[in-house]
Amino acid sequence: MLTFPKKYADTVAKLRVPSGFLLCAGFGWLAAPSWESLMAGVPLSMAGLALRAWAAGHLAKNQNLAMNGPYAWIRNPLYAGTLLVAAGVVISAQRWELVALFAAVFGLVYLPVIQLEEQHLAKLFPDFVDYCRRVPLLIPYKGKAPNRSSGPSGFQWALYRKNEEYNALLGYLAGAAWLTWRAAMSSH
Repeated sequence: MLTFPKKYADTVAKLRVPSGFLLCAGFGWLAAPSWESLMAGVPLSMAGLALRAWAAGHLAKNQNLAMNGPYAWIRNPLYAGTLLVAAGVVISAQRWELVALFAAVFGLVYLPVIQLEEQHLAKLFPDFVDYCRRVPLLIPYKGKAPNRSSGPSGFQWALYRKNEEYNALLGYLAGAAWLTWRAAMSSH
């Protein structure tokens, strides 16, 4: 992964949520969905939401190093889920400009934020450096053996609720409703 200057990463970390609103506005304005594109994109987004939910149910932030559930396969399943959700929305929206917009925001905002979070985890948990050697960042490698040694051993609804992951689902449902409405309007 690229290494970003700390000052830059700290600055863009504050832009993560506003950049999400920028992405939503761009998707809402530029989207040109069809029923076919929705059928192709929605399942991918749902897979991303499922990954995010699975991760949130294993994540006790700053209490222990999550290494079970999806964290046994990748270090950043919440961000990987976000990538899948966005890919599904881009497919649904059928606009190359949205691919460019999301790629720019992910590369310039989310990757530095991931770097900051990993630096934070390395300070909190002595096992983190070894965990990084064994577990890939965002894409699981075939043949990598899952590590199951720390954190909640199974999905916990209480963690899902505490991490407020239901907001991602609600946000996606609002966006999907908008895309569905746009597809319905364009088919008349």
